[in-house]
Amino acid sequence: MKVDTTPFTQDIILRVGGYLMVPFIFMWALYVLIHGALGPGGGFQAGVIMAAAFIFHATVFGVDATKKKLPVKPLAVIASLGLMMYAGIGIAAIMFGGNFLEYGVIPFSVHPEVSSEYGIEVVEIGIGLTVMAIMTSIFYDLAVREE
Repeated sequence: MKVDTTPFTQDIILRVGGYLMVPFIFMWALYVLIHGALGPGGGFQAGVIMAAAFIFHATVFGVDATKKKLPVKPLAVIASLGLMMYAGIGIAAIMFGGNFLEYGVIPFSVHPEVSSEYGIEVVEIGIGLTVMAIMTSIFYDLAVREE
């Protein structure tokens, strides 16, 4: 089985546009992640936006070029790390006498509301990492064209 992973386009405008836009897409994902606890957005949305940046990069520059920047094997590690962050905060809350994901009982700070903010942020980051890794992994599996 021969696999064709050549770039989908040789258009210079699309390639320069992709080169310029991908960093801004990542910054937008970071903005959505950081402000997700206080407003619209959050880990899932940020993870989808990050995965969209990798998919856009692969569409413009090819799957092989994208896999050089984000190989397949670290995706499983990133997805697992995100899941461990989510579960770790939940289990830490239970260990400190609260319910699963009761962030206020975790002693990040002397004030429960500050501890709750930190706990939510860690969970949102974990969700974002897992969603980005899984969506990018699914794209890698679907993007390989057979001849």
